[in-house]
Amino acid sequence: MSVLQAGTATETPRTSDAGRQNEGADGAVAAPRTLDDIVAAVVRRGIPVRVAVAACAEPNALAAVLEARDMGMAVPVLVGDIAATESIATERGLSLEGCEVEDEPVPVKAVQRAVDRVRTGGADVLMKGLVNTDVLLRVVLNRVSGLSAGGLLSHVAVCSLPATCGGEASASSRLVCITDAAVNISPNMERKLGIVRNAICVARSLGIPSPRVAMLAATEKVMLPAMPATLDAQIVARMADQGEFGDAMVAGPMALDVAISPDIAARKGVSHPVAGRADILCAPDIESGNILYKSLTTLAHVEMAGILTGTTAPVVVPSRGDSRRSKLLSLALAAYVAMECRL
Repeated sequence: MSVLQAGTATETPRTSDAGRQNEGADGAVAAPRTLDDIVAAVVRRGIPVRVAVAACAEPNALAAVLEARDMGMAVPVLVGDIAATESIATERGLSLEGCEVEDEPVPVKAVQRAVDRVRTGGADVLMKGLVNTDVLLRVVLNRVSGLSAGGLLSHVAVCSLPATCGGEASASSRLVCITDAAVNISPNMERKLGIVRNAICVARSLGIPSPRVAMLAATEKVMLPAMPATLDAQIVARMADQGEFGDAMVAGPMALDVAISPDIAARKGVSHPVAGRADILCAPDIESGNILYKSLTTLAHVEMAGILTGTTAPVVVPSRGDSRRSKLLSLALAAYVAMECRL
């Protein structure tokens, strides 16, 4: 069973010390509400995860995993061109102390060796370095020598919506998952079901036992033949009503503003429990998902963390444009999900 796939529709990860960073005086455990909460939880747990960096001579990935080491979150396992990696570290004033290293200058071979470390238990998380994503995915998806769990591979991004979102103030920030902005190009119905399942598993690992899922579209009405994604969204929602995803709630089709703003949902007369309170935003295809993701990061300056799901261990596949900070947050998310799902 995948560390990122629940064994049953209603299974939720056990609460561990990772979820206690917001513990109140009565001992009640609060789920993380921000990405910094996730970082704090991993640090507070005090047990670093082993991160295998495939083709490690990438400056921001290297800086991120070394910062994670310094914070007590990670033990870096650097696989790749070690001479080039040492040169980057020297130029940036970084220390490789405490890192495990495997010298393999050929990127595809470095990826395979890093994947081997994860598959055999020598590392807990895989992180992409200086290698094309398609090269890494081919190795990861190999059913014999990769990290495939036998199901669908998808990408889940996590961000923290601010206390003011959609025009009205809320009590505090909250985490929201966005899927799939990176892997599945034009998913059919079967793939959309897998994408939703994977995102629900991530949401549950973040302390959301009954996630609310919005199947995004441009409208709340089914419009055929102009917008076939609206029918897909309606079908997924009806399957959820019949128990397909356990106690998760799914609504669709649903416009983005209705999904995140209670005020706008009320003005439009949408009273579904998901309206204005979505925990998961499921895009109809990679184009809309990627535009949503990059609109938030570039125009609204929202911080994101992201991991691949449907694998036997979390995989961090940062974009070339991601900052060191973004890669650090993704490492923290991967570590948190790994901790919650395996305890």
